[in-house]
Amino acid sequence: MKKGSFLIILLLLFSVCLLAQSRNMDYYLDQALHNSPLLKDYQGQVQANLADSQRIRAGYGPQVTGNSNNFYAPVIGGYGYDNAITNGANISAVVGVNQALISRKNINTQYETIRLQNQGLENTARITEQDLKRTIIAQYITAYGSWQQLTFSKETDTLLKKEEGLLKTLTERNVYRQTDYLTFLVTLKQQELLVRQQAIQFRNDHAMLNYLSGIVDTASVLLEEPPLAVQALPDVSHSVFFRKYLLDSLQLTNSRSLIDFSYKPKINVFADGGYTSSLAYLPYKNFGASFGVNITVPIYDGHQRKLQYSKLTIAERTRTAYKDFYTSQYSQQIAQLQQQLKGTEELIDDINQQIKYSEGLINVNVKLLETGDAKIADLVIALNNYLTARNLLIQNNVSRLQIINQINYWNR
Repeated sequence: MKKGSFLIILLLLFSVCLLAQSRNMDYYLDQALHNSPLLKDYQGQVQANLADSQRIRAGYGPQVTGNSNNFYAPVIGGYGYDNAITNGANISAVVGVNQALISRKNINTQYETIRLQNQGLENTARITEQDLKRTIIAQYITAYGSWQQLTFSKETDTLLKKEEGLLKTLTERNVYRQTDYLTFLVTLKQQELLVRQQAIQFRNDHAMLNYLSGIVDTASVLLEEPPLAVQALPDVSHSVFFRKYLLDSLQLTNSRSLIDFSYKPKINVFADGGYTSSLAYLPYKNFGASFGVNITVPIYDGHQRKLQYSKLTIAERTRTAYKDFYTSQYSQQIAQLQQQLKGTEELIDDINQQIKYSEGLINVNVKLLETGDAKIADLVIALNNYLTARNLLIQNNVSRLQIINQINYWNR
């Protein structure tokens, strides 16, 4: 192909870059993570649990209450409530203090419940973040592939139009037949239709990328190549996905401790002070105080404790089954993805070889076209083979990036 053709392509691409804004994959990832309502929800739940922790601390401190009960039962003309029962009147204004006596170990166990809940929420948030990243990267790769297809099709369309002008001139000089020119023209029109179709596809894919990222924007953009490479994967027992099962185990152990503490004797001390009087005798001396101890000892509840233990045992068996299944599937899934990646990369190497052969054949036919010695049918076949190979290369590059995205999903 002549140098003038490549110069035209460079000028066209440069003018497009001036009109469209360039964005990379990190931009969409940052926007998606910032706009995600689910991640904000998890953050809010963690903060709410911290408030619950403070509430527990406050609940086991001294509880001070004020109570006032006042009534008067008059006896009029010998009619009224029995004064022996009502005392005629009762005025009470008392401040009471109640303190539950609970072991530090019991309190720490309740704190541990909230701490484990927060760790579970944080771990779930990290998994959600991984899911969101995988979704955004997958859609970015799809949109980038559409952009690559569109860019290549525009380049090809420009080159075909260049050669079409030359072929039209040679046809007018009777170097080529009218049917040869029409055959080439059909190929050009097909390429123009393909450019329009791929432009629509790119707009749709990019709009979906904006939608998933929470971006309200319809501006035309250029997508940079995603900088994806296979990352080192952690041992299965150290991944964020496996940590869920560890936290579940700790929560079950903590639940068993809570059950045990619920069957411990409960002791409350209380005291009050204030004014209580029936106003019957020396009411100004009825200021006083009282104190006492309340003890509750569980004796029998129909073996509910044993039944609660049974539920925890069943939950532990379920947790173990899920953990074992995940462990066995993890290695198998990674091996399958790595095998797919290797096969795709080998296919890309073969396609690149095919493209070199196709480019060489096109160059020969273009040179023959300029001298009037080319067969248009052979040129069209060479062009179609080249287009097929290039499109296949883009598709497999997209597949390769998608596989890498799937592998890297498990890197935390």
